[in-house]
Amino acid sequence: MLSRLRPHLLPAAALLVIGTSLSIVGCKERKPSQPESVAGPKESNQPVAAVPPASTSAPASTPAAIPAVKKHLYSETADPKADIAAALKQAAREHKRVILDFGGDWCGDCQVLDIYFHQSPNAELLAKNFVIVHIDIGRMDHNVDIAEKYHVPIKKGVPALAVLDAKGKLLYSQENKEFENMRNMVSESVTEFLNKWKA
Repeated sequence: MLSRLRPHLLPAAALLVIGTSLSIVGCKERKPSQPESVAGPKESNQPVAAVPPASTSAPASTPAAIPAVKKHLYSETADPKADIAAALKQAAREHKRVILDFGGDWCGDCQVLDIYFHQSPNAELLAKNFVIVHIDIGRMDHNVDIAEKYHVPIKKGVPALAVLDAKGKLLYSQENKEFENMRNMVSESVTEFLNKWKA
């Protein structure tokens, strides 16, 4: 197909093919031989859009684009056990539930989930009903014990979520890659999830 195009159109056509390929690849474990642009958004040639303002919501059935500037969500130096304990105390005090969000800053789908978390009505649902704990999974090799404790198979892809009640009881764990392909999902999917598991 590319050989039939005029030479000056080849770079644009190549970007289209790469962008299409990336749109169907979620944030999964990368093999060492894979280039960064195929497995994650770090040096991707995929067109990206700016993060929409927190007060606006994405139009129905329109997936969000990976932000050009990635937000720092997952701390490599955090202590997830201490963070979860603090979140449970806050949840008990405020009559909320805890969402454990396993992912990495390198993961475009994790960035899109965060965009959706900050859109209306999700931002209000999250603030009223949940305390969120972001847990860094490195390159699928960090805090694996925490993921296993809450039955979250991060090897299937991230973001991966779990929901706890204020006493620490596991109410939900993502087992079937429900949020692993956020860039092809819409904000309403997150709304449905938050409504289902709110306190």
